[in-house]
Amino acid sequence: MEEPLTEDMLAELLDAPDPRAFIKRREVGERSLAEYLNALLAEKGLKRAAVVREAGINETFGYQIFTGARRASRDNLLKIAFAMGCTLREANRLLQAGGANELYCKNRRDAIVIFAISHGYTLQKTEEELYRFDEATIS
Repeated sequence: MEEPLTEDMLAELLDAPDPRAFIKRREVGERSLAEYLNALLAEKGLKRAAVVREAGINETFGYQIFTGARRASRDNLLKIAFAMGCTLREANRLLQAGGANELYCKNRRDAIVIFAISHGYTLQKTEEELYRFDEATIS
């Protein structure tokens, strides 16, 4: 699911003769959370039930998130990102698709989460780091 960098797409948009040409060429549009989650499942060879269980989310609520029937909080999206083993880029795209703010390195809690994701921490280890720094845990 290799997508072009935002910076590259921005440069392409700015060089385009008009926005329609860019939008048509790049098929720009809204990507739903459900579409992105299911694409990640397929790319990573994961099963929805295993991800929901690993994330520690109620099974019914988790399925509703994956089908687009319910919105998820930012923390539930982060739980899913950890359960799926997302990269930082994938986690930020997941947050954006879910209508939440991306992780921001100038925010202390987010900085800890960014570090954890980038270093392959589990959700549990990330929770311990957040607790150690006296920050709100994800769960």
